[in-house]
Amino acid sequence: MPTEEKPLQFADVNNDIVRSLVVTGRNYYITLGIAMFVALACFFFPWFYQLYYGIGAAGMNHPTVWGTYLASFIFWIGLSHSGTLLSCVLHITNSEWRKAMYRSAEAMTLFSLLVAATMVMVHVGRPWFIHWAAPYPNQMGLWPNFKSPLLFDVMAITTYLTGSLIFIYMGSIPDFAAVRDRTSGWRRHLYVLLSLGWRGTDTEWHRLGWAYTFLAVLIIPLAVSVHSIVSWDFAMSLVPGLHQTIFAPYFVVGAIYSGTAGIVTVMFVLRKYMNFEHLITQLHFDNLGKLLLFLSLLWTYINMLELFTGWYSGTSAEYEQIKYKLTGFYAPLYWEMILFCAVAPLLMFSTKFRTSFVPMLVLSIAINIGMYTERFLIIATTLSRQYLPDAWGVYVPSLVEISILVGSLAVFVTLFLIFVKIFPSVSIYEVKETMPQPRKREANLES
Repeated sequence: MPTEEKPLQFADVNNDIVRSLVVTGRNYYITLGIAMFVALACFFFPWFYQLYYGIGAAGMNHPTVWGTYLASFIFWIGLSHSGTLLSCVLHITNSEWRKAMYRSAEAMTLFSLLVAATMVMVHVGRPWFIHWAAPYPNQMGLWPNFKSPLLFDVMAITTYLTGSLIFIYMGSIPDFAAVRDRTSGWRRHLYVLLSLGWRGTDTEWHRLGWAYTFLAVLIIPLAVSVHSIVSWDFAMSLVPGLHQTIFAPYFVVGAIYSGTAGIVTVMFVLRKYMNFEHLITQLHFDNLGKLLLFLSLLWTYINMLELFTGWYSGTSAEYEQIKYKLTGFYAPLYWEMILFCAVAPLLMFSTKFRTSFVPMLVLSIAINIGMYTERFLIIATTLSRQYLPDAWGVYVPSLVEISILVGSLAVFVTLFLIFVKIFPSVSIYEVKETMPQPRKREANLES
């Protein structure tokens, strides 16, 4: 490990990142085992229970026919957006501080999308018919109903997952080659396959840079459109509180907000437990804190605008929906959301707070708790208060739903823990681009 007396060298970057792949302590296996156990016990077993006994095992009822499964889907789709999107924006703007954190942020995108896709299958109740969503004819002449919100989600997930997977893999090829030359056994065979014969020639670097920038430009509007499509699941209905033109930018801002908070959490874990203190520094937390502060102010403005437009509409149904949200059964959750997502982030006006690692971790977790609450309230406070009072009801999630929510977090943690032992979680070659070039004498000594 480099010290304050010895500045970071190119060889230190290779050594530390390769070490994070090949050196595995007992605590890692304990954490992975716990995550896998929780995923089985809290996600897969309750899901199989629901498949056996039917969707009635969930707490959804009439009129609240959607519940935490859809809220979890929106949450995980939102969490996925900041990783690749932020990486693309910072790549195009040539921001140097991006290069130590973007790989893990893109991995967060990938695994969040996989969990979101699983939540859709949990929600529909009969996942063995998921192939009906594929646009191909069969012997009965059936085609998917492209007017269905379910097809909106299928297209959104498939498109963004494909783009994100190509983006993270393409940027990792030089690192696979670097690790390939420093490992042996099964790892070497794996990285030989993944590196695609990378030799580091000028032509290869030129083509990689061109293709990487092209994908970055393509993914930015794609990410915005994907979460706009998700918002149409709700905004295209005529339910009071959902039929809002503000929902597309509302969902996009909320997605980037929760995703950025997720990046802060992931960066803290990598810095603390993967020994990347010299790669992930206060600068990264300071810049992420500034971005979170801006997004929190924008999110607060859109929430105020949503309440204002509902009030300004002058309809009794919208009045009732706003009143129910602010003072009704779910009011404590609403004000918890405001506290975590609008009030607490104001602490980031302080530079000292933004550069303090543990407070930023706590705040990032609180923001995502508040953002999940927001997704839950979108469903719970609207479907249960539609036009006719005799159809009003209260929705409370069942133990099966709560267990599957906890289990989905464990599934994400399991996937990420496996990722950090296969993929270099910090880009080797891009971190070196931010370092001073070694002098000839130093290069000769190292050789």
